[in-house]
Amino acid sequence: MFYGETTVAIDDKGRCAIPTAYRDSLSVLCRSQLVVTYSPYDNDCLWVLPRPEWERIRDEVVKLPSFEAAHRTMKRRLIGAASHLEMDGNGRIVLPHSARQQVGLAKSGVLLGMGAYFELWPEEAQRARMEMPIQGSEITDAMRQLSF
Repeated sequence: MFYGETTVAIDDKGRCAIPTAYRDSLSVLCRSQLVVTYSPYDNDCLWVLPRPEWERIRDEVVKLPSFEAAHRTMKRRLIGAASHLEMDGNGRIVLPHSARQQVGLAKSGVLLGMGAYFELWPEEAQRARMEMPIQGSEITDAMRQLSF
């Protein structure tokens, strides 16, 4: 399970170090094989997934009927834009230039552990999201069932 918020540096070649706290887990979980793709829900965010989690999500998305426009969009963002990555000996991954450019990642980003995967945000976009609390009208029935 991945959780927490870490600022990560991104060099000119697009290399980004995975925080050391996650490297051993990722080595065991996915043999350091990751997939990066666009978030289907946020325009300025990348998803970084361990390969088994990616395969689970990919298999579900592939089954969606393509005659629905939203399904095609989700397939494009998740499957069509996916890139396979492997952590090097220093725990770094190389983020594709097109993905970095699309979401506005430059010299640094914020990596958020989201349970089974990570979100990677430009610092400014992540800060702006964190400043926006959940509004009452956005609270779902599932959220009302939470016990905290």
